[in-house]
Amino acid sequence: MSTLTATPLATLIDRLFHEADQTSPAAAPAIAELSRDDHERLMRSTTEYLDFYGRLKDMPLAVSRETGKLLYMLARGCGARTIVEFGTSFGISTLHLAAALRDNGGGRLITTEFEPSKVARARDNLIAGGLADLVEIREGDALKTLATNLPESIDLLLLDGAKALYPAVLDLVESRLRPGAFIVADNADYSPDYVARVRSPARGYLSMPFDGDVELSVRIGS
Repeated sequence: MSTLTATPLATLIDRLFHEADQTSPAAAPAIAELSRDDHERLMRSTTEYLDFYGRLKDMPLAVSRETGKLLYMLARGCGARTIVEFGTSFGISTLHLAAALRDNGGGRLITTEFEPSKVARARDNLIAGGLADLVEIREGDALKTLATNLPESIDLLLLDGAKALYPAVLDLVESRLRPGAFIVADNADYSPDYVARVRSPARGYLSMPFDGDVELSVRIGS
């Protein structure tokens, strides 16, 4: 039995996914008031992301159940010991990744979130899941929190924050990705520059879509 499928984590994750299913970001008043054009513009903006995601501070913005399982499987299968996550939110994806670290014998997961209320909720969920000792949550803008003090070698990177920042976050982490490291980018269709980059073999990646809007990549260069 894995940590992911055992109590208390399995029960916690099931509850968090159920709660996420009851919410819709589009229904949030601060989002519903936006026109479709404004919504698209903000989703792709590299300068207004703090305002846009601040409007979603009460939304879990969770990965899908399938993507959660994928994250655990990739981290477990590659024997990951060092993981970086961009976009903690309520910590659902963080729990999947930390569970893999536990089952791999330990490790370090660095995750980053700019919204203080979400940091607090993620910490509570990690404590409830018995995984807080494996996770370092860095509060603030990822372009600053991930600019320093990263592990020398990173086994897996999850991109699930402001979509327009995916290329910039990859710039910060790329030199630390070991050959064979996995990158999972959720809602990657909102970051066409990122998708074009990882789908170019000349840039040192092999990449393919997974489950609709997730881009799964592996680092094949150094």
